[in-house]
Amino acid sequence: MTTDRCITFTARERAELLPTERDAAPIGPREVAGSTLATLVSAGTEIQGGYLGSHFPAQPGYAAVFTVEQVGGEVSELQIGDRAFCMGGHRSWQRVPVENALRVPDSLASEQAVFARLMGVSMSTLTTTAARPPQRTLVTGLGPVGHLAAQIFHACGYRVTACDPDAARREYAARNGVPDVRDAVPLDDPQIAGRIALAVECSGHEQAVLDCCRAVCRRGEVTLVGVPWQRRTDLTAHALLHPIFHHYVVLRSGWEWELPLHETPFRTNSIYGNLSAALHWLEEGRVRVSNLIETARPDDAQQVYQSLLHHRWRKLAAVFDWRH
Repeated sequence: MTTDRCITFTARERAELLPTERDAAPIGPREVAGSTLATLVSAGTEIQGGYLGSHFPAQPGYAAVFTVEQVGGEVSELQIGDRAFCMGGHRSWQRVPVENALRVPDSLASEQAVFARLMGVSMSTLTTTAARPPQRTLVTGLGPVGHLAAQIFHACGYRVTACDPDAARREYAARNGVPDVRDAVPLDDPQIAGRIALAVECSGHEQAVLDCCRAVCRRGEVTLVGVPWQRRTDLTAHALLHPIFHHYVVLRSGWEWELPLHETPFRTNSIYGNLSAALHWLEEGRVRVSNLIETARPDDAQQVYQSLLHHRWRKLAAVFDWRH
């Protein structure tokens, strides 16, 4: 039995790199497997939903790039030696059905390719919204998911206004080409307030949701992408219902799994179609992430999660480098 390594939450606020046994079953005819190169930390989900959770042990992660070392007999999409993206955890070995693995373009660095996963979150909204370019889009909350949403909608021709009270997050967005970055939703700006066709709320903060509902035009959309992990304000339901009723707001979930995993005969938009597009947009430089990344060794997982939890991480996102 081969022993691999896997980052594991063993207790509240405790992350360890532990040995784990590899599946000894022969590779399936439509499977691929190989050694991990990089995995991306989704800080909100992994910290709030795991590191600070109550169920242990837990094995986090859902964005990985690996070198293909084994291929099943019916696999033609990937070859040994290719790099592939998958929705894999923080572990040293990945094994997935080939339809759930995407070839990484040769010129795209592994530590950048993993960002396709977080791009896919807001790309579900992109493919389901009624708003069309060049209509105005508002993005609130510029953590990794919101930052990427702002870049994506700008790259697709929407007029984007992005908001976050954190100056460092605003600076990252401005450096990566988001044209209008502000510290708060500009409800007092008549050129924007009441003219937003789509608001993508990525902070999970109640006040931001209310501000989005106040900012959109009549029949404008507000999509809730950010997870409301905890209560932040004393706002009442009435405060939210008032603008929804009087502005005819379409308030909906930003649930990314609204799309099927793969194309179907009558629905061509899909999760993996979006992930494939995200990889190519990263390769083309349509979406830029190189200045967002700080890499770390998997052995240092505890330090990484503590730094993210206490806002000491020097960059917007953390990537584990498994090559060392």
